[in-house]
Amino acid sequence: MTATSQNASALAPVFVRLKLSLIKNGLRQSGGRRAAYITSAVLALLFAALQLLGLIALRGTEHAGTVTLLLVALMAVGWTVMPLFFPSGDETLDPTRLVMLPLRPQPLVGALLAASLVGIGPLFTLCLILGSAIAVAHGAGAVVVAVLAVPLALLVCIALARAVATANTRLLTSRKGRDLAVLSGLVIAVGFQFVNFGAQRLGRSGGLSALDPVADVVRWLPPASAIGAVDSAGEGSYGQAVLQLLISAAALALLLYAWQRSLVKLMTTPDGSTLAASDASRKESGGKGLTSLLPEGRTGTVMLRTLRYAWRDPKTKAAWITSLAIGLIVPVFNALQGSGTVYFACFATGMLGMQMYNQFGQDTSAFWMVLLSISSTRDAYLELRARAFALLLVTLPYTLLVTAVTAGMLGDWTKLPEVIGLALALLGAMLATGSVASATLAYSIPQDSRKNVAPGQGGIAFLSILGGMVVSAILCAPVIALAIWLHVSGNHGSLWLLLPLGAAYGALICWAGLRTAAPRTASRLPEILTAVSRG
Repeated sequence: MTATSQNASALAPVFVRLKLSLIKNGLRQSGGRRAAYITSAVLALLFAALQLLGLIALRGTEHAGTVTLLLVALMAVGWTVMPLFFPSGDETLDPTRLVMLPLRPQPLVGALLAASLVGIGPLFTLCLILGSAIAVAHGAGAVVVAVLAVPLALLVCIALARAVATANTRLLTSRKGRDLAVLSGLVIAVGFQFVNFGAQRLGRSGGLSALDPVADVVRWLPPASAIGAVDSAGEGSYGQAVLQLLISAAALALLLYAWQRSLVKLMTTPDGSTLAASDASRKESGGKGLTSLLPEGRTGTVMLRTLRYAWRDPKTKAAWITSLAIGLIVPVFNALQGSGTVYFACFATGMLGMQMYNQFGQDTSAFWMVLLSISSTRDAYLELRARAFALLLVTLPYTLLVTAVTAGMLGDWTKLPEVIGLALALLGAMLATGSVASATLAYSIPQDSRKNVAPGQGGIAFLSILGGMVVSAILCAPVIALAIWLHVSGNHGSLWLLLPLGAAYGALICWAGLRTAAPRTASRLPEILTAVSRG
C-alpha cells in the first residue's frame, strides 16, 4: 500500500466524523432548525421509499428499462446543477476552508468523496439507483453486474456534483453565485413548463414507446450506462454490459481527476478580487461598449444605470430573465401544440412591460442619490423617460422577434402587422401606467431574502401591478376595438394600418403617462425614498 492510499484511508474517517459532527452541532442551534431538518429528512426518505417500491413494481414491464435509464440520467442532471443554484446547501464541504491545512489533493479528494456520501441526498439517490437496478436485473449475471453498477452510478453522481461545485467555488461565493441562487426559481419554473410540454406530447404520441429512441442513446451515457449494463446483462449481452460499466468507471476517473485539478488550482492560486478585478473594472468604465452607443447627458446616464441594474442586481436580473423566458415560452409552446395564435405574442410584450412598474423600488436605499439629482418636474420627466428608453431598448426588438417566431411557426404571416401594432399599443400603455405607478405606489424590494416585496407592502405591490394592467387594457381599448371592427366588417385588407396606428398610439400614450407621472414624482420624492428604503 502506497503512502498516498494510506493517507486517504486515514483521512476519510476523519472527514466523515467531521461531517456528522457539523450536522449534529448545526441541529443543536435551534429547535426550529432541528424540526425542519427532521421533517425534511422524513419526507425525503418516505418519498424515496415509495419511489423504490414503484421502481421494483416496474420489474418485468415492457418499458422498465426506458424509465429507469431516463430516471438515472435526470438524477445526474440534478446533481450537476444543484450546487450551482444552491451553493450553501452543504457548507461543511467547502474546500476553501481547508486551504491552510497541510493536505495533499489526492487523499483530500477521497476523503471529501467519502464525506459527500453522508446525507439525505445521497441516501435518496441510492434508493432510486437501487430500485432502477432491481427493475431491470434478470438473472444471476445481471445481479452480479448490479452489485458493481449501483455504487458506481452513485459515485459518479456525487463526483459530478463535487467537481462542478469545486470548479465554481469562487463563483458560488461571489455576487454572481447569489445571482444563480435567485435565478434558481426561474429555472425550476421554466423546467416545469418543459416537463408539462413533454408530458402532453408524450400523451399524444402513444405512451412511453416514444421515449425508447432517447433511452437507446442515454444507456451509453454515464451514470445511466451503469444501469444500462444491468439491463444488457439481463438480456444476455455481457460484452455490451462490460463496455457500459467501463464507460461509467472511466467517467468516474475523469471526474475525480478534474476535481483534483480544481482543488489544486483553488488552493494554490489567488482569487480575482485584487489587481485583475480592479483592472477589469477600470476597463468596463472606460467609455467603450454600450456607453458609446447611448445618448449623451442625463438620458444616456440613466439608461446605462438602469441597464446595469438589470444585469448586476440579482432581484432585477431575475425579474428580467423571468419575463424574457416566460414571454417566449407561452406563445411558442402553444404554437408547437397546435393550439396557439399569433396574438399570444402580446403576452411577451406584457411580461416585459411589467418591468416599468416600481422603477424606483429597484434602487432601494440608493434612491437618495437619484433624489438629489431631481429638482424640478423637468428633471423627473427626463429620469422617467430615460428609464422607459432603457426598457424599450430591449422590449422593441424582443417583441418583433417573438411575434415573427410565433407567426412563422403558425404559418400566419398575414396577421403579423396587426399583432405588432397591438403589441406596441400595449407596450406604450404599460410604460405610461408603470410611470404613474412608480411615482404613486412605490414599494421596497428586499435584497437579503427571496421575497420581492417588503413586509407590509404586499397590498401596494398588488394594487400597483394589477391596477396598472387593468388600466393598460382599458387604454388599449381603442386599438383593440378598431382591430375587431376591421375583422367583423370584412376589411381585412386594411388590417396593416394597425401597425402604424398602434405604434403612434402607443407613443402618444407613453408620452402622456410620462407627463402625468413627472410632477407626481417631483412632489413625492421624500415619500418615495421612505417607501423604497424599507427593505
